[in-house]
Amino acid sequence: MEVLLRLLHLMMIRLDNKRITKPQIRMTKEQIKNFLKEKQGYLKVGPSRLSERLNCSVETCSAALTEVRLETKGLDFDVDKDLTVENNNESVISEFQTFLDTNDIAPTDVASVKFWQTMSGQQRFSVVTKNEGRNVSEVKKEIEDFAAIYSPVVSKISPLNKLSNPVVYEVSLPDIHYGKVHGYTLEEIENQFIGVVKDLVKKAEGLDIERFLLPIGNDGMNSEGMRRTTTKGTPQEDSASWKETFRGYWALMVTAIDYLKTIAPVDVVVISGNHDYERMFYAGDVISGWYRNDENVTVNNSEESRKYYEYGVNMIMFTHGDNEKAAEMPLIMATEQPEMFARSTHREAHCGHFHKEMVNEYRGVKVRFIPSICPNDEWHKRMGYAAKRTGQAYIWSKMAGLEGYLQSNLRG
Repeated sequence: MEVLLRLLHLMMIRLDNKRITKPQIRMTKEQIKNFLKEKQGYLKVGPSRLSERLNCSVETCSAALTEVRLETKGLDFDVDKDLTVENNNESVISEFQTFLDTNDIAPTDVASVKFWQTMSGQQRFSVVTKNEGRNVSEVKKEIEDFAAIYSPVVSKISPLNKLSNPVVYEVSLPDIHYGKVHGYTLEEIENQFIGVVKDLVKKAEGLDIERFLLPIGNDGMNSEGMRRTTTKGTPQEDSASWKETFRGYWALMVTAIDYLKTIAPVDVVVISGNHDYERMFYAGDVISGWYRNDENVTVNNSEESRKYYEYGVNMIMFTHGDNEKAAEMPLIMATEQPEMFARSTHREAHCGHFHKEMVNEYRGVKVRFIPSICPNDEWHKRMGYAAKRTGQAYIWSKMAGLEGYLQSNLRG
C-alpha cells in the first residue's frame, strides 16, 4: 500500500510539471483560399511565411497559393460582364474607366484586365490590349518616318587638335527605371541623370576622347506602358502615364546625347531590358530617327537582344544580363561574332539588371554587371537589397584595352 501511494505521488508531480498546451485549430485549404482571395497582397509571399501567419502547414499553404494564383491570373475581359460593381470595387472601376479615357483606349480594344491588391491593401490593375497584327518592321518604319520630320540638320564636328592618345569614353548608366515610384519626381531624376553624365565628363578632363560610347536602355523605363507591368507581366507602380514616361525618357536621352556631341561624336547602343523590352526598341527608333541627319551620332537599335561594339583591339558585348549565364557569355560572343572575336585581344560583356557592380572573368572575357543610379524603393530597402547609386564611365584605349574607369556617386 505504501509503495502504491508513493507511485501515485510521483505521477501527480509529473502531471504538475508537464506543460499542457491547448491544441490549436488549423485552417483548411478552402479557408486559406478564401483568405487569399480577400487579401490578395499575400499572394506575393511564400508558403513558409503564410504558414506562420495563418497557423497551418506549409504543404497546405503551398497548395492554396498555387490554386488561387492560377484562378486570379488575368482572365479574358468582357466589358459588359466584368466591368460591374458586383465584380469589382466601385472606386477601382471608376479609376479604370478614367484610365481608358486618358489613354484613348476603347473598351472593345481591351483583351484582358487583372485587378490585384498590394500588401498595404491598395487596389491596382494592369491592362493588356488586343494585338491588331502589326509587325515590328511596320512600327519601326512608321516611327522612323515620323521622327525624320523633326530630325535637325547639323554640321559635322571636327576635332581642333590631332589626338595623341585617342580613347573611347563609355558613359554607362543602365537601369534608371524612368517612371518608377520611389519618392523622386521625374524632373528630379532627369536632373540627377544629366548631372552624373556631366560629372563623369568633367572627371575625364585631360583624356583624348575620340568618341563617346553611350549604352542606353537596360530597363531605361520601368514598365511596358499602359499595361503597368514588366514585359512578362509582373505588375509595376509608375509615377506617371505611359505616354509621359515614354516621351520623357527619349527626350532625356536626346538631352544627354546633345551634350556629349558638343565634345566628340557619340555612338549610341540601345539595349532592351526585362521591364521595357518592347518600349525600349520603339524609343531607340525615335532616337535613331531624330539623329538620322546628324553625322556626329550613330544609333545601333538592331532587333538583336545582344549588341556588339568594336574599337581597336577591344570587343564589347552589351546585354541586359537576365537571360544568359555569365559563364557562357564568352562562347556566345565567339559564336555570334567570330571574326570580331578573332580580331580582338581585350573582350568584355557589359550587363545591367542587378543594379550593383559585379565583375568576373571567364575564359579571358570579363563579364561586368554595372551599377545603377536608380533610387532604392521602400521594398528594396525593407528587404535589405538597397545598393549604392553609382554611375560609371570606362576608358578604352585603341591599342591597350581598358585603361580604367571613373565613377560618380549619388545619395539616397
